[in-house]
Amino acid sequence: MTPPEMPAGHDDFIRGLVRSDNEQGTFDGRVQTRFPPEPNGYLHIGHAKAICVDFGVADAFSGICNLRLDDTNPDTEEAEYGEAIVADLGWLGFTPASIRHASDYFDQLYAWAEELVLAGKAYVDDQTVEAISEQRGGYGKPGTPSPFRDRSPEENLDLLRRMRAGEFADGARVLRAKIDMDAENMQLRDPIMYRIRRRHHFRTGDKWCIYPTYDWAHGQSDALEGVTHSLCTLEFQDNRPLYDWYLAQLPLPGQAPRQIEFARLELTHTITSKRRLRGLVEQGVVDGWDDPRMPTLRGLRRRGYPPRAIVDFCNYIGVTRTNSRQSIELLESFVRRELNAHAQRRMAVTRPLRLVLDDWPRDEAGNPVVEWFELVNNPENPEDGTRRVPFTGELWIERDDFAEVPPPKFFRLSPGREVRLRGAFLVTATSVEHDTDGTVTTVHATHDPQSRGGNAPDGRKVKSTMHWVSTQHAVPARVALYDRLFSAEVPGEGTGEPMDDLNPDSVEWLTDCQVEAALADTEPGAVVQFERLGYFAHDPREPMVFHRTVGLRDEWANIQKRAGE
Repeated sequence: MTPPEMPAGHDDFIRGLVRSDNEQGTFDGRVQTRFPPEPNGYLHIGHAKAICVDFGVADAFSGICNLRLDDTNPDTEEAEYGEAIVADLGWLGFTPASIRHASDYFDQLYAWAEELVLAGKAYVDDQTVEAISEQRGGYGKPGTPSPFRDRSPEENLDLLRRMRAGEFADGARVLRAKIDMDAENMQLRDPIMYRIRRRHHFRTGDKWCIYPTYDWAHGQSDALEGVTHSLCTLEFQDNRPLYDWYLAQLPLPGQAPRQIEFARLELTHTITSKRRLRGLVEQGVVDGWDDPRMPTLRGLRRRGYPPRAIVDFCNYIGVTRTNSRQSIELLESFVRRELNAHAQRRMAVTRPLRLVLDDWPRDEAGNPVVEWFELVNNPENPEDGTRRVPFTGELWIERDDFAEVPPPKFFRLSPGREVRLRGAFLVTATSVEHDTDGTVTTVHATHDPQSRGGNAPDGRKVKSTMHWVSTQHAVPARVALYDRLFSAEVPGEGTGEPMDDLNPDSVEWLTDCQVEAALADTEPGAVVQFERLGYFAHDPREPMVFHRTVGLRDEWANIQKRAGE
């Protein structure tokens, strides 16, 4: 079963709202969105959905979408992350109309903060962040007003300017909006706008020692850029009244943008918290942000996921108002379909066992004769042509493809049984050699010279076709086989701690693999199909290291089949 296609002319509730705005002339028919990640880590699969929504909605209405890096927290942000975000966005296939930063607007944000102070709508609070959090109360429990809430505008302005000038220690004071400490929505209980942080900012240097919070910077940055529809995930739904309140207090350069929330992307066996992903890196659980087990775009790229498969998957699952968890097998089905159409086929033996054809002809010097076969590079795409593969009397086959005492329904090679070697000959095992431990080291066999190409002239049938590699021409390689990084479908569901569900066997390295020589010419990062084994990506940095992208079996189809039983 292949993954379903995106229906032609697909629609969703966001496009419906935007269309309604256009029909009513709300933004004069103009549509502008933005993708606003924080540069405090690498983009992950959840960001891919947000990217597809932000850019997709703009494209659907001939609008524009900016990239705006929300660089309001110098404690965790670095230029490296910002550069990576730009690169990953390009790899995924999206080009922003412009690249902006929240720090572009620090001067205007501060000027507007002074205006709110003078209007009696913001005040400086001398309490700690912990005390402020305690006094905010809770749902059904009113908040406690700060003892500094009724300071005069003049005193608040003086204190704010002294905060900016660096007179006070970190954490000594904050600027808070003055809204409603009894509001049912906790976001409106005098939220913090500025905190004192003496940190070097990767763009503004040491110009600022106070930094705006996300809620104070976000909506105003949208307005300054001319964003019409601010598309956010559902966790910001409660922030929308605050978003609107800030915008309503300010002399905006244009019409206030509209915030719309949609469900974020969650996958089974996966976490997308950047904090926890950073923990995996810092604790050495994975080899870095681009470890192929990571759900980061860097990790998925190194593992061989095609960007188009990711985009098609995100478009297929669509945009809803309700959070849900998608099956990772569904994502893999999109990856498999894309690779099936474009990946070239090669033969690789990951757990080698020597096969010797005792009746293979030899030349005058006693060396096995080399024959060459033309094998198709990709049966899905005839334009990829063929390649020449050498065949000799000594070959590598998969150890799992031979059984000295075959179990029931085992149709591969065993003594007295005939099998097909892909594109070459029919062979029959005759005897074996063992080491001192009794392990099979060599299988002896004979071949049918009349079955060149793998077909018997008398039309007899064989039940198994096996891949192989000539020992004389094989190239060594290392292969990584991946399982789920988290064994539980919902990591942490049982104990509350996702790390409790880490899979200790999430990767298996095979170091003695033997592959056909053509694989040595595979471009770094390219994905090929190892025949009968799956799709594998050539590591972008280390030659002859291959990461299994996905297997050949469509696990999602099996899930769907079981669901229908």
